[in-house]
Amino acid sequence: MGDRATRRMTIDEFLAWQAGQGQRYELVDGEPAAMAGAKIRHDRVTGNAFSEIRRQMRAGGSPCDVFTADIGIRTPPGNIRRPDISILCPPFDEEATTSDIPRLIVEVLSESTERVDRLIKLDEYKAIDALDYIIIVDPTRIEVGFWFRDAVRVWHSATFHDAEAVIDMPALGIAITLASLYERVQVSPNPRLKLVWEDDEETTQAP
Repeated sequence: MGDRATRRMTIDEFLAWQAGQGQRYELVDGEPAAMAGAKIRHDRVTGNAFSEIRRQMRAGGSPCDVFTADIGIRTPPGNIRRPDISILCPPFDEEATTSDIPRLIVEVLSESTERVDRLIKLDEYKAIDALDYIIIVDPTRIEVGFWFRDAVRVWHSATFHDAEAVIDMPALGIAITLASLYERVQVSPNPRLKLVWEDDEETTQAP
């Protein structure tokens, strides 16, 4: 990649380059960033979330659909991120490999990317005009961060630690329990110590 060292890749250049690669990359500040491999617990949580969200959307007759990290999400800084799960709604371009109008984004944390997910990616996602909901799941213990917009499109957040808690997303017609996310996942019984960059106030349920 030395020929690109003196200038940043455009999105079109990145997508053309990504098409020839054997693994997935994000585009960050004009440079490709390789996606880290996932552990089994990470993949279990991701699969649980995908299956439950898709089941509810199909049962409710939603025209929207749920997608994996194969579909890149374009964020306002000009980056392309690959959240573990996203929901997109019509109209669809069946040939597209990216979107800038997701309605829901789900990130399952990994040790190597946790700080980036909680800080940098979260801020990029919150700047997407179309986005209604963001879910960040810790696969090592029962802890789920939930961000949602109100009627005037202001962001609010809640943190859940109870397996019976329900994350309600009325704009998409779905509501998922933490138990469904952590099905068959071995988690620590102890809550994680709150990190210094997180909000001072935590809530157990969204209003």
